[in-house]
Amino acid sequence: MKGPLFYSKILLFGEYGIIKDSKGLSIPYNFYNGALKVDQNLSEANQKSNNNLKRFADYLQNLQKSNPGLVQFDIESLQADIEKGMYFDSSIPQGYGVGSSGALVAAIYDKYALQKITVLENLSREKLLQLKVIFSEMESFFHGKSSGLDPLNSYLSLPILINSKDNIEAAGIPSQTNSGKGAVFLLDSGSVGETAPMVNLFMENMKQDGFRNMLKDKFVKHTDACVDDFLKGDVKSLFGNIKKLSNVVLANFKPMIPKQFHQLWKEGIDSGNFYLKLCGSGGGGYILGFTEDLDQAKKALKDYKLEVVYNF
Repeated sequence: MKGPLFYSKILLFGEYGIIKDSKGLSIPYNFYNGALKVDQNLSEANQKSNNNLKRFADYLQNLQKSNPGLVQFDIESLQADIEKGMYFDSSIPQGYGVGSSGALVAAIYDKYALQKITVLENLSREKLLQLKVIFSEMESFFHGKSSGLDPLNSYLSLPILINSKDNIEAAGIPSQTNSGKGAVFLLDSGSVGETAPMVNLFMENMKQDGFRNMLKDKFVKHTDACVDDFLKGDVKSLFGNIKKLSNVVLANFKPMIPKQFHQLWKEGIDSGNFYLKLCGSGGGGYILGFTEDLDQAKKALKDYKLEVVYNF
């Protein structure tokens, strides 16, 4: 048995801000994917995934008991498949901010949810929000607190525009060009990031007036502007706003940026060759980069592993 593929995602804009109602824009990233498979002879890694699925199945069983109106699963089939040796076969790096648990949640919902909302039906805003709530509850098993966006992106395989907590829609993004010099890219920090501690740290910071005001007056403002510029294809304005956003993150989110990247982050802002921002919750994993001139950025970042995600 092999299930359909579910892709990784990249939250281009909105990390942390969407907790406080900023806009956000999330796109599928087809370079990485995962699928449910069954095998009698499991390797050590696949056995670990199988054990994880056992615990997840118990969690889902409790979830449907405590919240029967939200979602129901064919738990018997799920447990039977786990007994047969089901695991999640994934190339998505874990702890890198590209949605490894989101793809797994999407795969389980797709295969085992009863009366599921399918990708083929008319996806009204109500249905998208309903899916987001279901996925948020499911993914909380992995992170403690989840927005539900990663699984939603993976399940639909569409760009998702977050206008606010209760207002999300599938978005059309400007099509990629091979002739343009601009690019969005990923930099490998070389270390794994843990989501829960970073989110906890953010929530602690939110108790301070100064941090809350910065988030509202600067971080959310620049994030919203970046989303609007990106969707309109206004590259000039976009890079002005990304520079501001990169500055705000460096000044206020230092613990979320791996130490060895603090200097590089500043070099990008000062030179204008590239601008860095968090990819997901930070603390490790990938760092997201934006450049108006990819060749220039590659020269400046020749000592780093760079993966292009989107050209414009």
